[in-house]
Amino acid sequence: MTVVSRLSLDALKLARRKREVYTGPWLPEPLIEPVGAQRLEMAESLSIAFLHVLEQLSPTERVAFLLREVFETSYTELARTLETSEDNCRQIVARAKKHVRNGQPRFNVDHDQHSQVLQEFVVACASGNVAQLSKLLREDAVLFSDGGGKVRAALNPIVGAERITRFFMGLGNKGELRGLHAEFTTVNREPAILVFADNTLESVINLELDDSGRIVRIFLLVNPDKLPRIFPGSLQPPTTAP
Repeated sequence: MTVVSRLSLDALKLARRKREVYTGPWLPEPLIEPVGAQRLEMAESLSIAFLHVLEQLSPTERVAFLLREVFETSYTELARTLETSEDNCRQIVARAKKHVRNGQPRFNVDHDQHSQVLQEFVVACASGNVAQLSKLLREDAVLFSDGGGKVRAALNPIVGAERITRFFMGLGNKGELRGLHAEFTTVNREPAILVFADNTLESVINLELDDSGRIVRIFLLVNPDKLPRIFPGSLQPPTTAP
Protein backbone atom coordinates (compact mmCIF):
# COMPACT_ATOMS: atom_id res chain seq x y z
CA MET A 1 0.00 0.00 0.00
CA THR A 2 2.81 2.41 0.88
CA VAL A 3 4.63 2.14 -2.46
CA VAL A 4 1.42 2.47 -4.46
CA SER A 5 0.30 5.41 -2.33
CA ARG A 6 3.63 7.19 -2.79
CA LEU A 7 3.43 6.72 -6.56
CA SER A 8 -0.13 8.02 -6.50
CA LEU A 9 0.94 11.05 -4.47
CA ASP A 10 3.75 11.82 -6.95
CA ALA A 11 1.28 11.51 -9.84
CA LEU A 12 -1.16 13.86 -8.12
CA LYS A 13 1.57 16.43 -7.53
CA LEU A 14 2.53 16.30 -11.21
CA ALA A 15 -1.10 16.63 -12.26
CA ARG A 16 -1.56 19.59 -9.92
CA ARG A 17 1.42 21.39 -11.46
CA LYS A 18 -0.13 20.90 -14.90
CA ARG A 19 -3.48 22.25 -13.68
CA GLU A 20 -1.81 25.34 -12.27
CA VAL A 21 -1.19 26.42 -15.87
CA TYR A 22 -4.45 24.93 -17.21
CA THR A 23 -6.63 27.36 -19.15
CA GLY A 24 -9.90 27.98 -17.31
CA PRO A 25 -11.72 25.70 -14.84
CA TRP A 26 -10.68 22.04 -14.72
CA LEU A 27 -13.26 19.23 -14.69
CA PRO A 28 -12.62 15.47 -14.45
CA GLU A 29 -12.93 13.31 -17.55
CA PRO A 30 -16.46 11.88 -17.81
CA LEU A 31 -17.28 8.24 -17.18
CA ILE A 32 -20.00 7.77 -19.80
CA GLU A 33 -22.31 4.77 -19.52
CA PRO A 34 -25.27 3.41 -21.49
CA VAL A 35 -28.76 4.61 -20.68
CA GLY A 36 -30.24 2.72 -17.74
CA ALA A 37 -26.88 1.67 -16.26
CA GLN A 38 -27.34 0.40 -12.71
CA ARG A 39 -26.28 2.82 -10.01
CA LEU A 40 -23.65 1.66 -7.52
CA GLU A 41 -23.75 2.12 -3.76
CA MET A 42 -20.83 4.56 -3.98
CA ALA A 43 -22.37 6.49 -6.91
CA GLU A 44 -22.10 9.81 -5.06
CA SER A 45 -18.33 9.32 -4.72
CA LEU A 46 -18.06 9.10 -8.51
CA SER A 47 -20.17 12.14 -9.32
CA ILE A 48 -18.65 15.07 -11.18
CA ALA A 49 -19.64 17.36 -8.31
CA PHE A 50 -17.81 15.24 -5.70
CA LEU A 51 -14.71 14.75 -7.86
CA HIS A 52 -14.67 18.48 -8.48
CA VAL A 53 -14.59 19.04 -4.71
CA LEU A 54 -11.69 16.59 -4.32
CA GLU A 55 -9.73 18.58 -6.89
CA GLN A 56 -9.76 21.53 -4.50
CA LEU A 57 -7.64 19.54 -2.02
CA SER A 58 -3.87 19.46 -2.12
CA PRO A 59 -2.33 16.16 -3.33
CA THR A 60 -1.36 15.26 0.24
CA GLU A 61 -4.84 16.04 1.57
CA ARG A 62 -6.48 14.01 -1.17
CA VAL A 63 -4.31 10.93 -0.61
CA ALA A 64 -4.78 11.17 3.16
CA PHE A 65 -8.55 11.62 2.83
CA LEU A 66 -9.04 8.73 0.41
CA LEU A 67 -6.76 6.31 2.26
CA ARG A 68 -8.36 7.07 5.60
CA GLU A 69 -12.03 7.51 4.62
CA VAL A 70 -12.32 5.02 1.75
CA PHE A 71 -9.69 2.36 2.52
CA GLU A 72 -9.74 2.82 6.32
CA THR A 73 -5.94 2.98 6.47
CA SER A 74 -4.55 3.28 9.99
CA TYR A 75 -2.85 6.50 10.99
CA THR A 76 0.34 4.50 11.58
CA GLU A 77 0.35 3.31 7.97
CA LEU A 78 -0.72 6.74 6.75
CA ALA A 79 2.19 8.35 8.59
CA ARG A 80 4.64 5.97 6.89
CA THR A 81 3.10 6.70 3.51
CA LEU A 82 3.23 10.47 3.89
CA GLU A 83 6.53 10.39 5.80
CA THR A 84 5.21 12.47 8.66
CA SER A 85 3.87 12.01 12.19
CA GLU A 86 0.54 10.43 13.12
CA ASP A 87 -0.57 13.68 14.77
CA ASN A 88 0.14 15.58 11.57
CA CYS A 89 -1.79 12.97 9.58
CA ARG A 90 -4.79 13.47 11.84
CA GLN A 91 -4.63 17.21 11.19
CA ILE A 92 -4.33 16.67 7.41
CA VAL A 93 -7.32 14.30 7.37
CA ALA A 94 -9.39 16.65 9.54
CA ARG A 95 -8.58 19.58 7.27
CA ALA A 96 -9.44 17.55 4.15
CA LYS A 97 -12.74 16.35 5.67
CA LYS A 98 -13.67 19.94 6.48
CA HIS A 99 -13.00 21.07 2.90
CA VAL A 100 -14.98 18.15 1.49
CA ARG A 101 -17.85 18.72 3.92
CA ASN A 102 -18.02 22.42 3.00
CA GLY A 103 -17.91 21.80 -0.74
CA GLN A 104 -19.64 18.43 -1.11
CA PRO A 105 -23.18 18.39 -2.50
CA ARG A 106 -25.60 18.23 0.42
CA PHE A 107 -28.70 17.43 -1.57
CA ASN A 108 -30.53 14.17 -2.15
CA VAL A 109 -32.37 14.31 -5.47
CA ASP A 110 -34.54 11.58 -6.93
CA HIS A 111 -33.04 10.08 -10.11
CA ASP A 112 -36.25 10.58 -12.12
CA GLN A 113 -36.55 14.19 -10.97
CA HIS A 114 -32.93 14.77 -11.98
CA SER A 115 -33.67 13.41 -15.46
CA GLN A 116 -36.78 15.57 -15.76
CA VAL A 117 -34.87 18.76 -14.90
CA LEU A 118 -32.24 17.84 -17.49
CA GLN A 119 -34.91 17.62 -20.17
CA GLU A 120 -36.46 20.92 -19.12
CA PHE A 121 -33.00 22.51 -19.15
CA VAL A 122 -32.31 21.33 -22.71
CA VAL A 123 -35.71 22.51 -23.95
CA ALA A 124 -35.28 25.94 -22.32
CA CYS A 125 -31.82 26.44 -23.85
CA ALA A 126 -32.80 25.16 -27.29
CA SER A 127 -35.98 27.26 -27.46
CA GLY A 128 -34.44 30.39 -25.95
CA ASN A 129 -37.02 30.41 -23.16
CA VAL A 130 -35.48 32.85 -20.69
CA ALA A 131 -38.28 32.57 -18.14
CA GLN A 132 -38.12 28.76 -18.08
CA LEU A 133 -34.33 28.65 -17.74
CA SER A 134 -34.37 31.27 -14.98
CA LYS A 135 -37.02 29.25 -13.15
CA LEU A 136 -34.77 26.17 -13.17
CA LEU A 137 -31.74 27.98 -11.72
CA ARG A 138 -31.07 28.92 -8.13
CA GLU A 139 -30.04 32.54 -7.69
CA ASP A 140 -26.57 31.45 -6.51
CA ALA A 141 -26.06 28.83 -9.24
CA VAL A 142 -22.56 28.45 -10.72
CA LEU A 143 -21.50 27.31 -14.19
CA PHE A 144 -18.09 25.65 -14.66
CA SER A 145 -17.02 25.43 -18.30
CA ASP A 146 -13.91 23.35 -19.13
CA GLY A 147 -12.43 24.02 -22.56
CA GLY A 148 -8.79 23.66 -21.57
CA GLY A 149 -7.80 26.33 -24.09
CA LYS A 150 -8.68 23.92 -26.91
CA VAL A 151 -12.09 25.41 -27.72
CA ARG A 152 -13.95 28.53 -26.67
CA ALA A 153 -15.25 28.37 -23.09
CA ALA A 154 -15.75 30.65 -20.11
CA LEU A 155 -12.34 31.20 -18.50
CA ASN A 156 -13.87 31.76 -15.06
CA PRO A 157 -16.88 30.24 -13.29
CA ILE A 158 -20.10 32.08 -14.15
CA VAL A 159 -21.93 32.91 -10.93
CA GLY A 160 -25.61 33.75 -10.61
CA ALA A 161 -28.80 32.73 -12.40
CA GLU A 162 -29.00 35.92 -14.44
CA ARG A 163 -25.45 35.64 -15.80
CA ILE A 164 -25.85 31.93 -16.57
CA THR A 165 -29.10 32.63 -18.41
CA ARG A 166 -27.40 35.35 -20.46
CA PHE A 167 -24.57 32.92 -21.28
CA PHE A 168 -26.87 30.26 -22.76
CA MET A 169 -29.17 32.77 -24.43
CA GLY A 170 -26.09 34.37 -25.98
CA LEU A 171 -25.06 31.03 -27.47
CA GLY A 172 -28.52 30.67 -28.96
CA ASN A 173 -28.58 34.21 -30.37
CA LYS A 174 -25.23 33.62 -32.07
CA GLY A 175 -26.55 30.46 -33.69
CA GLU A 176 -24.08 28.24 -31.82
CA LEU A 177 -26.82 25.85 -30.70
CA ARG A 178 -28.13 25.34 -34.22
CA GLY A 179 -27.71 21.84 -35.59
CA LEU A 180 -26.79 20.30 -32.24
CA HIS A 181 -28.31 17.00 -31.11
CA ALA A 182 -28.77 16.17 -27.42
CA GLU A 183 -28.95 12.69 -25.92
CA PHE A 184 -29.60 11.69 -22.33
CA THR A 185 -27.43 9.08 -20.66
CA THR A 186 -25.50 8.36 -17.45
CA VAL A 187 -22.21 10.10 -16.69
CA ASN A 188 -20.34 9.33 -13.48
CA ARG A 189 -23.43 7.46 -12.23
CA GLU A 190 -25.76 10.44 -12.67
CA PRO A 191 -28.15 11.58 -15.42
CA ALA A 192 -26.36 13.79 -17.95
CA ILE A 193 -26.58 15.27 -21.42
CA LEU A 194 -24.38 14.43 -24.40
CA VAL A 195 -24.36 17.11 -27.09
CA PHE A 196 -23.37 16.11 -30.62
CA ALA A 197 -22.52 18.23 -33.65
CA ASP A 198 -23.14 15.91 -36.61
CA ASN A 199 -21.44 12.67 -35.46
CA THR A 200 -18.96 14.28 -33.08
CA LEU A 201 -19.46 14.51 -29.31
CA GLU A 202 -19.06 18.21 -28.63
CA SER A 203 -19.88 18.51 -24.93
CA VAL A 204 -21.05 16.76 -21.78
CA ILE A 205 -23.34 18.54 -19.34
CA ASN A 206 -23.94 17.53 -15.72
CA LEU A 207 -26.28 19.32 -13.35
CA GLU A 208 -26.21 19.40 -9.56
CA LEU A 209 -29.63 20.02 -8.04
CA ASP A 210 -30.84 21.06 -4.62
CA ASP A 211 -33.59 19.30 -2.68
CA SER A 212 -36.28 21.29 -4.47
CA GLY A 213 -34.95 20.31 -7.90
CA ARG A 214 -33.40 23.67 -8.79
CA ILE A 215 -29.98 23.79 -10.44
CA VAL A 216 -27.10 24.60 -8.08
CA ARG A 217 -24.14 23.92 -10.35
CA ILE A 218 -23.67 23.24 -14.05
CA PHE A 219 -20.62 21.32 -15.26
CA LEU A 220 -20.01 21.91 -18.97
CA LEU A 221 -17.14 19.85 -20.40
CA VAL A 222 -16.11 20.88 -23.93
CA ASN A 223 -12.37 20.10 -23.94
CA PRO A 224 -12.07 17.69 -26.91
CA ASP A 225 -9.08 15.96 -25.28
CA LYS A 226 -11.39 14.71 -22.50
CA LEU A 227 -14.33 13.66 -24.66
CA PRO A 228 -14.47 10.03 -25.83
CA ARG A 229 -15.09 9.11 -29.45
CA ILE A 230 -18.68 7.93 -29.37
CA PHE A 231 -21.47 8.41 -31.89
CA PRO A 232 -25.11 9.49 -31.60
CA GLY A 233 -27.33 6.61 -30.51
CA SER A 234 -24.43 4.32 -29.57
CA LEU A 235 -25.33 4.39 -25.87
CA GLN A 236 -29.07 3.98 -26.26
CA PRO A 237 -30.58 0.62 -25.21
CA PRO A 238 -31.26 -1.73 -28.12
CA THR A 239 -34.84 -1.91 -29.34
CA THR A 240 -36.59 -5.24 -29.02
CA ALA A 241 -38.55 -6.75 -31.87
CA PRO A 242 -42.35 -6.96 -31.31
